[in-house]
Amino acid sequence: MSGRAQLMWDEAVTGYDFGPSHPMDPVRLDLTRRLVGAFGLDRELAVVAAKPAGDSTLRLVHREDYIDAVKAASADPAGADGAYGLGTIDDPAFAGMHEVSALIAGQSVGAAEAVWRGDVDHAVNFAGGLHHAMPGGASGFCIYNDASLAIARLLELGAERVAYVDVDVHHGDGVQAAFWEDPRVLTISLHEHPRTLFPQTGWPEETGAGAGEGAAVNVALPAGTGDAGWVRAFHAVVPELLAEFRPQVIVSQHGADTHFEDPLAHLAVSLDAQRAVQVACHELAHAYADGKWVALGGGGYAVVDVVPRSWTHLVGIVAGRPVAPEAMIPEAWRQEVFARTRQLGPRRMTDGRWPVEYGAWEAGYDPADRVDQAVLATRRAAFPLRGLLP
Repeated sequence: MSGRAQLMWDEAVTGYDFGPSHPMDPVRLDLTRRLVGAFGLDRELAVVAAKPAGDSTLRLVHREDYIDAVKAASADPAGADGAYGLGTIDDPAFAGMHEVSALIAGQSVGAAEAVWRGDVDHAVNFAGGLHHAMPGGASGFCIYNDASLAIARLLELGAERVAYVDVDVHHGDGVQAAFWEDPRVLTISLHEHPRTLFPQTGWPEETGAGAGEGAAVNVALPAGTGDAGWVRAFHAVVPELLAEFRPQVIVSQHGADTHFEDPLAHLAVSLDAQRAVQVACHELAHAYADGKWVALGGGGYAVVDVVPRSWTHLVGIVAGRPVAPEAMIPEAWRQEVFARTRQLGPRRMTDGRWPVEYGAWEAGYDPADRVDQAVLATRRAAFPLRGLLP
């Protein structure tokens, strides 16, 4: 492990702002960047601002008419075309929307390029992970799908096998849709069950189509799933699939909205379990992808207590200098939190649940357990399509 790593950051990404009443408050990005700095992690890796994704790059995933609609809404928010999902409650139009969305996409594409070229082993864009945007429409707070664009750029550069691992509480539907028939991309999503959460997709039976049959894998976890079940489900599915697929690059999405404090979902996962899965993704990249790892942010709406800590842990792991769970948070950052939000910031980088303990799948399963039922449904639906035993 060389430890070479890159943080993609341009302060202008905080302009991705749907307005004061919207849950996706850009303060979460600013506070994360400041906490990364407070721990000195920005001295452990290169901080790089990539150029915005141009039209030719955006067209790798998005339809030209949709890009034109975003540009029009960006110039005249009042005239946003709702047929493209713009100007809705979830995705209100705002001035400069195209420019900042293309900038965020450019950071993820730049991360993928740097990793593929071998400039760095790992790269992280916590402003990215906007996984709901579709080829022809905005959805779920997402305008351009930077995760899909990063993967599409890797394919354009010659990658033959890219694995996408999504642990956001919401199904990674836009990425799945972009590569539904493409056997070069294995998409794995662990999320709250579609019966109880947007976007109501991500059933275990969704496994891809055509040449891509078996290249989509979905673990739909019951509401209320906590640390042990969530980490168990991850390890019961992801490593075996990656060992079979042998990806050249792993792209992972680390939405922090699985947390028990998140206001928009119903899982009961702690910061410590999120960190455990971040560590696992790092280890899996070295085990199966020669260390090539692109890590992205995603959802997360507990914007003070959870998101900055979760993604600072992610940056530390990417940088090769993990922040200890028991670490105290610098007081200067907590003062900044109060000045910005009038909220009291957390004191430590843990929820007090480290180390996270879970039962290994190989030791056996309980057919009456709801999490084990979810894992079994996934393994039975997807694993035989990849020549694996369910």
